[in-house]
Amino acid sequence: MYCNLGIPIRFRIWFAALLALTPPGVGQVHAESPVTGPETLIVEHVTLIDGTGQPPRPDMTVVIDAGRFQTVAPSALAASVPGHRIDGHGKFLIPGLVDMHIHLRGGTVINKDGLLKVTTTPEARRAEGVAALQSYLYCGITSIFDAGNVPDFIFELREAERSGKLIAPRIFAAGGIVTAPGSHGSGNGSTDIESWPAAKPALDAHIARKPDMVKLTLEERGWGARPMIPMLDPALMEQVIGYYNDHGIRSTVHISSELRARQAIFAGADALAHPPVQGPVSDSFVKLMGAKRVPMVTTLTIGENYSRLVEHPEYLDQPFYRASLSASEIAMLKTTRRDEWSKSLWTWYWKLMTPQAQENVRKLHEGGAILVLGTDQTSGPAAHREMELLAAAGIAPAAIIRIATLNGAIFLGRERDMGSIEAGKLADAVLLNADPTTNIENAKAIALVIKSGAIIDESKLELAGGKVARRETR
Repeated sequence: MYCNLGIPIRFRIWFAALLALTPPGVGQVHAESPVTGPETLIVEHVTLIDGTGQPPRPDMTVVIDAGRFQTVAPSALAASVPGHRIDGHGKFLIPGLVDMHIHLRGGTVINKDGLLKVTTTPEARRAEGVAALQSYLYCGITSIFDAGNVPDFIFELREAERSGKLIAPRIFAAGGIVTAPGSHGSGNGSTDIESWPAAKPALDAHIARKPDMVKLTLEERGWGARPMIPMLDPALMEQVIGYYNDHGIRSTVHISSELRARQAIFAGADALAHPPVQGPVSDSFVKLMGAKRVPMVTTLTIGENYSRLVEHPEYLDQPFYRASLSASEIAMLKTTRRDEWSKSLWTWYWKLMTPQAQENVRKLHEGGAILVLGTDQTSGPAAHREMELLAAAGIAPAAIIRIATLNGAIFLGRERDMGSIEAGKLADAVLLNADPTTNIENAKAIALVIKSGAIIDESKLELAGGKVARRETR
């Protein structure tokens, strides 16, 4: 079975013994990527939290080569292989974190009259986007999904990341949103449609850009302080979802109520971009989500963010925010923006409704729904705030780690290739100095970040807050 692998005989013997002693999938090495060469990375004697929901496993060794996890095994059984060794004693290894709902800053914005508003140069906007992307890496987020943006802007950055020209998390992107003219998300490079099959040429143009998922919106507003707007016809949405699925592209749908969530699910949505936030979810909806297992992104922090700034602006003094935002932006947020939001009905609507949204998310989680971490924001620290809000909702830290890792891969339809620390999967991981399963705040105690099998050198990141020193692994 090993005759054509080109692996030294001592490794072949060890592999055979390990396969006999460990369950399927643990400690196995894929034949196409043997564990050899100077690029091999070995994290040894570490407590492993693999993202699958298994309890933490102490004294494990994880071998990474060719950008993938090659061996995941108890340290007592791990063979000695050459490479860069990291002492994991007293440390905890988790999969790279995700944020499956962002809108990367730097894209062209639309003002209230629907007109393009360009206040900086393309170069400055790109630099703003790059700084935000690198803030995700600094905070341990190795994969993001942009749920709607200017197509040229986000797809150019996606190509730069995938070709190795840009230090960034893995970028998955929808490009422009698909919706009805004048509906939520219309503008900003959106694909606006009104009927079938007349919509096909516009959809084909979007599909030609190779979006990783299609984002649709099913929203009429009229809630909170929001005016009524046109809404995409659910029957048309069903046609669109089927059309994208026929092209191998998954769908996610913006909703804000249980009614619209049900309509999206029965129109064939592969995922939901938000939880219902307009009121309590029904017991039958909780059962529906447990049965259908349609991934739902949590996005609690986007609403809570308003009153948090007004009431607790000191959160901006935390190290992650100081690194991710410029001093001038932090000053603006603490003064001008805080004053604006203190007078906004939207702020106090969310002050009232965020606890209800948290309770909805808790009930859905306990009912078996697949929750996925996402923030609807555009900086790394927001993902950690999302985890804090999930913990405050009553979800156990160990479950939050899966929500913030493997469930993100399920949302993308990529769970066979990423999202957990298992042999053969893409090697994205975060080494922590404290146990996040006892306190989710410990997910901030980052020793180092690994993406595609390489350690991120934080000192090379172009963060908005300025250069930072490389973190020590001690």
